[in-house]
Amino acid sequence: MKAGDSALGWIERNSAALIELSDKIWDYAEVGLQELRSAADQEQFLRAQGFEVRSGVAGMPSAFVASWGKGRPVVGFLGEYDSLPGLSQKTVPVKDPVQAGKPGHGCGHNLLGVAGLAGACALKAELELSGLPGTVRYHGSPAEETLVGKVFMAKDGIFDDLDVCLDWHPGAANVVRNGSSNAMNSVKFTFHGRTAHAAGDPHHGRSALDAVELMNVGANYLREHIIEKARIHYVITDGGGEPNVVPAHAQVWYYVRAPERAQVEEIYAWLRDIAKGAALMTQTTFDVRLLAGCYNYLPNQSLNRLLHRTMEQVGPNKWTEEELEFARKMNESFPAGQKEAGLRASKAPPEVFSQLINDTILPYRDDETPGGGSTDVGDVSWITPTGRFAAATGVLGQPGHSWQVAACSGMSIGHKGMLMAAKILALAGLELATNPEEVSKAREEWAGRTKDRPYKTPIPEGITPPLDQLPKH
Repeated sequence: MKAGDSALGWIERNSAALIELSDKIWDYAEVGLQELRSAADQEQFLRAQGFEVRSGVAGMPSAFVASWGKGRPVVGFLGEYDSLPGLSQKTVPVKDPVQAGKPGHGCGHNLLGVAGLAGACALKAELELSGLPGTVRYHGSPAEETLVGKVFMAKDGIFDDLDVCLDWHPGAANVVRNGSSNAMNSVKFTFHGRTAHAAGDPHHGRSALDAVELMNVGANYLREHIIEKARIHYVITDGGGEPNVVPAHAQVWYYVRAPERAQVEEIYAWLRDIAKGAALMTQTTFDVRLLAGCYNYLPNQSLNRLLHRTMEQVGPNKWTEEELEFARKMNESFPAGQKEAGLRASKAPPEVFSQLINDTILPYRDDETPGGGSTDVGDVSWITPTGRFAAATGVLGQPGHSWQVAACSGMSIGHKGMLMAAKILALAGLELATNPEEVSKAREEWAGRTKDRPYKTPIPEGITPPLDQLPKH
């Protein structure tokens, strides 16, 4: 028996149970911070496998840490299990919600979490059989979509003693990229004015909605004076009640993104000044609530090269004719040219353009171009070296956060990608647990990149997870 056989054997023997667990989480489709059943089922599974589990960490009922073993290295795995509002979908290749307007796993986090859990369990099985030292950790992380879970876990020191950390994400291709993500602040500005009859005596009123609208105008003018890769988006969450009443209360919710944390802080400070100006112009007052703030993802080439080698060792999935037919029908839901445009943007090799579902391993990408989105994995990557990859769990051409992703995440295409990811995580974790040189290389690279800018939580003291902000579904 060679190294890794016990880990791979554990995944093969438990594949049916892992798929069942993933499908239960897919059925629950719980949004961020509400994932109580999703977390509880994972905790139960891990306890049955011999892990010690701490529930409700960092002030979040659906956050937990599972640990096994002792000594170094301490190898961490990340897991997410939150769904997205409004993306309920059956496992069919046409848009057909399970229940209209309800949440669904349009980002595949039911697969993400279970693969991370499986990687941790499989590594435990290998280390236990061999008697090798090492500690295996799985971090049950809620509310990634709202960038809350890992940020507050990081603030609580949950990741501080990890030597290395491994992560993955469901996608449309088997690939290791070193692209970064945007740092971000999520913040709500609430303005307070004075009611009055909007027709009879408007001069007695002070409109909180006017303040929101003037702030938004100022923010739109601000766009000319920030770096090109920064992003500002907002929605008005409260604009008043009836037109006949001058609104005494109005609220706007902003996301501020930029490639680096310091850039977010600079733009955010300017945005707060714009809010002050809007309040002065309208003789209103306002308060600010920072819901979350995260760092950009810091790639680790040492870990990512290891993950790529491991991905090649595991090999890609092969797809049945039924799965390919599912993909053909789903392709009919894409606008003309969407698939090709996406593949060109991701610099996919020519042979991928003719595939319905990726059945190859894409070349390693060492460029570190920042992406547009954000993830709380970024905070973990500034605390400890963190490697990431994507595995094909859906159809080439599918947009992110879509019903197409939700459909694939609950059927065999998603299941097979999840099990492939679990094997990659387990074998890469084993290499790190048994080869101190790999850990040293990863930590040396990470230390060099963070030397002059150590991690500092973006969450001010006294701020707790926004449990009261939960959407009602």
